[in-house]
Amino acid sequence: MSERAGLRPVVGATAEVVGLLGDWLVAEAPAPLLIETSGSTGRPKRVALSRDAVVASATATHERLGGPGLWTLLLPSSYVAGVQVVVRALLAGAAPDESLTRHETRSYVSVVPTQLVRMLADPDEAALLASYDAVLVGGASLDPALRARAEAADVRVVTTYGSSETAGGCVYDGYPLDGVRLRTDAAGRLLVGGPTLFDGYDADPALTAETLVDGWFRTSDLAEIEPDGRLRVLGRVDDVVNTGGVKVPAAAVARRLREHPDVETAEVLGVPDPEWGERVVAVVVGRLDLGAARDWVAAEHPRTWAPREVRRVDALPLLANGKTDRQRLRELVGA
Repeated sequence: MSERAGLRPVVGATAEVVGLLGDWLVAEAPAPLLIETSGSTGRPKRVALSRDAVVASATATHERLGGPGLWTLLLPSSYVAGVQVVVRALLAGAAPDESLTRHETRSYVSVVPTQLVRMLADPDEAALLASYDAVLVGGASLDPALRARAEAADVRVVTTYGSSETAGGCVYDGYPLDGVRLRTDAAGRLLVGGPTLFDGYDADPALTAETLVDGWFRTSDLAEIEPDGRLRVLGRVDDVVNTGGVKVPAAAVARRLREHPDVETAEVLGVPDPEWGERVVAVVVGRLDLGAARDWVAAEHPRTWAPREVRRVDALPLLANGKTDRQRLRELVGA
């Protein structure tokens, strides 16, 4: 076993992590896992997750999907999404596969949107993907056009929302897993409660006290909860661009741009501007120019939300878990 392999934090080759998690699941009173966050917007944190929280999440996932099954691990085993694939697989009685496989019994796989794009482009992989009972897609928002492509290929997509602090995905296709509670505060910030919550941040009691309040996890997301209980995430609390006195939700603008037929993917952020305070900048993979981008956004949102600059790139910078590396993105646009 690698000297670096361990659970505090979770590190090591996949086979090592599978063995360690197998022991952890049956140990007497095990210490919490330490999951290091991706650090997509700043310094990574170490999240402490109890066995009860991890197992509650895995059990609720199986209940939502229709029962235990075989799992395929295509994500890094050191992040919470990969850890949960391993745990679900072990609770169902078998270690996860490490490549797409056609199974004769119920089977599941988790991917990020970038992986889904690449798999759909390969007819053989798309056919294998369609053989799974559910393909969980998380880590980033899923473009409606990409979901439509997947469903046209008979891939049974389930979008997930969650974080390390919620032991992974806790909302599937907009609806919370059994036991998970959702509400918003007066400012529209999403709060999550229930049995899947983390214990706190390792060696950071101040951040823990700020984030875990009266049994609720204060997320970094703005959201709306519809009358039927469906969650609609609007964007990050710190992802609002204040331009000329107008507050622009960057995530909403990015979602709109991704719907354009000439755009493969896009992100939006604010950069300092001497006239506007901040200007809205769109980073686009595709053929969209500034005029077309402004008209496209203004067709659905206020024109004051439209980007004032478009940067076209060959690809967005990504972290190992498939999320956009927003720190590198800001460096890319000189923010």
